[in-house]
Parts: sequence; structure tokens; C-alpha cells
Amino acid sequence: MPIIKHDILIHAPINVCFDLARNVDVHTETTRKTKERAIDGVTAGLMEKGDTVTWEATHLGIKQTLTAKIIEMEEPYTFTDVMVKGAFHSFTHVHEFIENGTGTIMKDTFSYKSPFGILGVLADKIFLEKYMKNFIISRAKELKRIAEKKNETTSKVLDS
Repeated sequence: MPIIKHDILIHAPINVCFDLARNVDVHTETTRKTKERAIDGVTAGLMEKGDTVTWEATHLGIKQTLTAKIIEMEEPYTFTDVMVKGAFHSFTHVHEFIENGTGTIMKDTFSYKSPFGILGVLADKIFLEKYMKNFIISRAKELKRIAEKKNETTSKVLDS
């Protein structure tokens, strides 16, 4: 089972990072490349523990849907979502937020199991694990951009 880990330092308060990471509208913005959009469940705003969202997106040239559920949440430090229906056999995505002297460290741990047994394992080795890692990193960089812009705007307002 592949496990993808990625950490990024965001120059913004922990509560800002936490809320942006669980915001359906922000998720849509950070995944523009795959045209993700929420089509069922929570389709806008902040997700809470127990909430589900069904995403429609185009990955690897194929339009597909995936339903995820938030199964754990400890605000503003961590939340975990799991796939309840979709292309993977299973996945778990743990989002962690750690206060740092200059902002927040956002840690993603994404573990998944591909469908189709040995063929899925081969797909992981050939392309899927790299694709998913790039997807997680790209989304984190976009979230960082949004959080830091929001933090900069808030700081300017407070300074005036």
C-alpha cells in the first residue's frame, strides 16, 4: 500500500490553514487542473466530522466520481478523510497542522490501495504513485498560496 507524505510551511496561522484545508470551495480552487467540483453531500463551505462530499473530477483523462467522509477531526490540529466510494480500493488522507514560529506546518499523509490486485500494484509502480504525489504537492502549494495571501491581506487591515 503506497503512503505519500508531504510537509509544507505556510506563513499563516494554524486556524486559517485548518479551515482552508477543509473548505469545499477552496478545494475546488486548489484542484482546478483536474476540474474537481462537489456534486453531492457538502457542496460548499467548511466540512465537519461525519460530513461526506462527492467529487467529480478528471484524472488521467478519465471523468470519475469519488465520495469521501471525514471520520476524525480535532480542530485546528488534524482531520482525516477516507474514501467511501470511488476508483481506489481504499484511501485514507490525514491532514495535520503544527504551529511553527513563522506559521504552520501542514502535513499530508495519503495512503491508498489500488483496485485490481496485482495490476493495481503495477499501476502504482509505473505511474499512479507519482501522479498522486504530484497531485498532493500541487494542492498543498495552492493552499499555501491562498493562505499566505489571506494572511497578508488580514495583516494589512490590522496594521491600518
